[in-house]
Amino acid sequence: MMDAEVLDKYRKAGAILKQVRENAIPMVKKGARLLDVANAIEADIVAKGGKPAFPVNISLNDEAAHDTPGIGDEREFGDDMVKLDIGVHVDGYIADTAVTVDLSGNPDLVKASRKALEEAIKLVRPGVNTGQIGATIEETIEGFGLKPVYNLTGHGLERYVQHAEPAIPNKRIGQGIILEAGQVIAIEPFATNGIGIVVEGQVVEIFSTIKVKPVRMPSEREALKAIEQYNGLPFARRWLGDVKYIDRSLASLMRQGIIHGYPVLVEHEHGLVSQAEHTMIVTEDGCELTT
Repeated sequence: MMDAEVLDKYRKAGAILKQVRENAIPMVKKGARLLDVANAIEADIVAKGGKPAFPVNISLNDEAAHDTPGIGDEREFGDDMVKLDIGVHVDGYIADTAVTVDLSGNPDLVKASRKALEEAIKLVRPGVNTGQIGATIEETIEGFGLKPVYNLTGHGLERYVQHAEPAIPNKRIGQGIILEAGQVIAIEPFATNGIGIVVEGQVVEIFSTIKVKPVRMPSEREALKAIEQYNGLPFARRWLGDVKYIDRSLASLMRQGIIHGYPVLVEHEHGLVSQAEHTMIVTEDGCELTT
């Protein structure tokens, strides 16, 4: 049984995130700057009493995940398939949600991921195999004549750990994991009109700490000091804009195995991608959506 105080923090994170998501959707319109939207969403999280669990992902068109605006990013929304993936934590207890805002005129793609999420949530309860959830997601998306993104999954959530066990597949698998009461999970189907495989692109704007060890350069020490506050959760390069020589320091810290970068994930055949995601707590008789 989950501790009452911990449960309250998960619920609070989810309640904040639900409001933030609803406020964010109308910000996504043609001509708006991605950087302005990301900054506004992250400021809204803080104003409501939470902290970002990771940088707001604003992934466009064939991008599935991990795009967030860079320092001085001038990109504006156009005829785009826009995925907003937003996370909030309260004292390290995380809520994670995603929604697709379609400015491209492909409503079935949005419906497919949303419907797959709805059908998956209906299955969540103790004793259910995650493979069954994956099969339902795949069948639902295929019913729209589309494909799930096979090599992306949902995930568990733990304190200050955004991607924990169990993985929640978006396809049929031979051997899954049995869900248990008290687990916190995020289910996130991705639908595409491509081949259903994402690969790493060239852009890296999001990082997280792998392990802390001594560094020699003062600029690297300054960067590590700034990164400490995120407690291992992902952070954006633009969050460290006041740190001197930040690009050089991040590159060096990656080479030393201190931090890890998350390249933007792109559909292999450049198909459009949609995403839907909710966080839930597995209860004795089903689940409680926090987002």
